[in-house]
Amino acid sequence: MNSTPAEQKITAWLKAFTAALEAHDIAAVQALFAEDCYWRDLVAFTWNIKTMQGREAVGDMLAATLEQTTPANWAIEGEASESNGVTEAWLTFETAAARGKGHVRLNDQGCWTLLTSAQELKGHEEKRGPTREVGVTHGAFKERETWKERRDRELAELGYKTQPYVVVIGGGQGGIALGARLRRLGVPAIIIEKNPRAGDSWRNRYSSLCLHDPVWYDHLPYIPFPDHWPVFSPKDKIGDWLESYVKVMELDYWTKTTCTSASYDAAKGEWRVEVDRDGERVTLAPKELVLATGMSGVPNIPEIPGIDGFKGDIWHSSKHPGGEGYAGKKAVVIGSNNSGHDICADLWEHGADVTMVQRSTTHVSKSETLMDLALGALYSEQAVANGITTDKADLIFASIPYAVLPAIQKPLCDEMKKRDADLYGRLEKAGFQLDFGADETGLFMKYLRRGSGYYIDVGASELVADGSIKLAHGQVESIDADGAVLQDGTKLDADLIVFATGYGSMNGWAAQLIGQDVADKVGKCWGLGSDTPKDPGPWEGELRNMWKPTQQDALWFHGGNLHQSRHYSQFLALQLKARQEGIPTPVYGLQEVHHTA
Repeated sequence: MNSTPAEQKITAWLKAFTAALEAHDIAAVQALFAEDCYWRDLVAFTWNIKTMQGREAVGDMLAATLEQTTPANWAIEGEASESNGVTEAWLTFETAAARGKGHVRLNDQGCWTLLTSAQELKGHEEKRGPTREVGVTHGAFKERETWKERRDRELAELGYKTQPYVVVIGGGQGGIALGARLRRLGVPAIIIEKNPRAGDSWRNRYSSLCLHDPVWYDHLPYIPFPDHWPVFSPKDKIGDWLESYVKVMELDYWTKTTCTSASYDAAKGEWRVEVDRDGERVTLAPKELVLATGMSGVPNIPEIPGIDGFKGDIWHSSKHPGGEGYAGKKAVVIGSNNSGHDICADLWEHGADVTMVQRSTTHVSKSETLMDLALGALYSEQAVANGITTDKADLIFASIPYAVLPAIQKPLCDEMKKRDADLYGRLEKAGFQLDFGADETGLFMKYLRRGSGYYIDVGASELVADGSIKLAHGQVESIDADGAVLQDGTKLDADLIVFATGYGSMNGWAAQLIGQDVADKVGKCWGLGSDTPKDPGPWEGELRNMWKPTQQDALWFHGGNLHQSRHYSQFLALQLKARQEGIPTPVYGLQEVHHTA
């Protein structure tokens, strides 16, 4: 069978690339890359999540890692393709420690983008398919231990007679996804969750809450949602799914448990984690500690004069129980992003007189438009029909370096402006202050850079546009007994005030649990260093501190949306498993700290 021109081009490049690596000829490798090039590595070469930008950075990385990595057995997987002057293909390869999967894009200068990702550790593969456990040994045996007896014993002993290798603080979707990965790899781990049941972090929110991302984007590892699952999942349905998942995946999940403190003993190479387990004080001694408290940190509640004198109800959006009981009452919601819009709509549906206080401009994307333009090619029913599995979609997404994303997102944002011009016009006429990102690149770049400043419209924008949700603008100067006063002197009477004012960096949890010194040592979490609002430079190339080694030994951060929790939990779990097994993990390019919050 004759090969295609695309396959011939990839084959020739891969042959030269393999030969240069085997010869440790770094200059020859560099010559195979375009001047403007990116090599993104997920744990395979760097034991880190790192993007090397430019030939010099590629050379520096190989000089530090090639001898120990010893990459080999590079091969093309599937068919190569060519479009708009870019030839691309999937790759497989091995290193001394792992089997990997990669993706390459070539332009007329050479390699433009290369993704290398560790998929499994040699000798420590997940048991699946033909290697799955038998489960029950047939025959007759005295004093046989049944599955339930074994499971009950594990639950009783871990954390008491035996110690977990990993403690994961936070039992939402992030902690659960990571727990499932670790369980499959045979890494003993305890997940700490403050609520009475898995999924309560969703159940306890206001009644109208639902996922703003579509179902194809939101699967958990190993067990996808069934094919009848709704496109947008209601919060209680998600809560029940998470609870069922914890049980089916046999996770060691401690509910009604809070971490009161944690400290690291460098001499022993282990943590001392103090927890309150439903009134019982327990000391855990894991080797690794993961903060999986979500991509956001401690709730931001502004210090406003007079706040203690307010006679009505007042709370942060994370504590908003729902709009029941506020019919005919006045509500002021401070903030105009996702939570602010959702809570305003919830209160309006329950008959409240609602005013949204917009303190700065906000980007709005209609859900339908976002699904079509931004997600449809990878995460949709059509994508599934085209043979794009969730794992394949995740790797395609991961193969695009963050530095390249703005150029991809801007035309999508421009098209969104055209499609939804009518909505945007009516919002502006109502007084809503719109933006499309610092560089007109829209929602996704705002999410990556700062995790805030946007609303995915699932209905509230129409209420703003037609005046059903009232608007006010500016900062809150003070709060008195019956309302809020803005800087321009406007008085907003209120029976309820909700602070939809977002969250601090995830290292705020480290400050609370471990100490401010450790929080400052690891620095700010999230953001790319884009030098745009709330994402100060210098350029990092990857999300700060997420799913990778930090400046504090044995401390990790795990969070993000369901897609990120699913995808990056794989690479965090592999890093933890390697350390458990004593596999050398020399970290290349450990992130420097430029900002503490």
